[in-house]
Amino acid sequence: MGYYFAARTTSWSKAQIAIAFELASTGSADAAQGSMADVTDALNLSYFAYLALPAKRGSAPNLISTYPSSWTALYLKRGYDSVDPVARRAIDQCEPFQWGHGFEPRNRTRVRTGPIRRAAKFGIRCGITFPIHDGKGAIAALSFATDERRTSFERALVERANSLRLIAGFFHAHAQRFWTTDRIVSGILLSPREYECLEWSARGKSTGEIGIILGITMRTAGFHLDNARAKLGVSSVSQAIVLLTESKLQK
Repeated sequence: MGYYFAARTTSWSKAQIAIAFELASTGSADAAQGSMADVTDALNLSYFAYLALPAKRGSAPNLISTYPSSWTALYLKRGYDSVDPVARRAIDQCEPFQWGHGFEPRNRTRVRTGPIRRAAKFGIRCGITFPIHDGKGAIAALSFATDERRTSFERALVERANSLRLIAGFFHAHAQRFWTTDRIVSGILLSPREYECLEWSARGKSTGEIGIILGITMRTAGFHLDNARAKLGVSSVSQAIVLLTESKLQK
C-alpha cells in the first residue's frame, strides 16, 4: 500500500491509474480501505468514508471508512443514515457537495444537523461528498473529511475534485463485490464472469458457445471456468456445476 504516493513528484493522473489498478486487484474490504487510506493521506486529509445505502428501508448500510471506530459503531447502531443530512442529500442529488463547519445553511434545524454536530466531536469537522448513482438502483456516497477548518480543507480539494469523483466511481464499482450474495457458491464468492460461465456451462453450453454468448473468446471462457473450479476446490467443471446447483437450492 502507498507505493504510488511515496514520491510527491508522482503526477496525479498516474496516481489515478495506480489507484484504479490497486482497487481492481483488492479482494477484501480491508484491502480496499487501505487503498483509499493512501489517497486520503496523500491529500493531507483526516478520513474517508464509503457508505453504500440499503435498498430496503430498515436495512443496515454497508460502510468502509477510516473514521474513528467509536463514531462508526455509534452511527450504525443508531441508524443515523436514515436522518444524516449528508446521506439524505447524496440520495437527492448527483453533484458533489461540501458539508460541516461553515458549510451548513443557517436555516437547518438542530435535528437535521445532529449527526454532523456529533461527528465533529470525533474529529470529523467538515468534508466533501461524492454521491454515486450507478444506474442499477444502487446509491452510495464517498466522503473525504478533515478535522481542520474550512480554508485548509478547500485548498486541499479544489484542484482535485474531478479526479476524486472518478476515484469514487472506481471504488463503488469494486466495493460492490464485497457484499453481493448472488455469486456465492458453497461459501465462495465467484467473479461475475466466473459465475456467468459456470451458469452457462450448467445449461449444457460448450466453451465456444459460452464465448459467443458473452462476447469473449473460447479460451477466455475456459479460463473463467477453470478459475471457478479452482476456487471451489474441485477437480472438474462438472463438480463445480453440482455445487452451483446445490447453492441455488439453498437460496
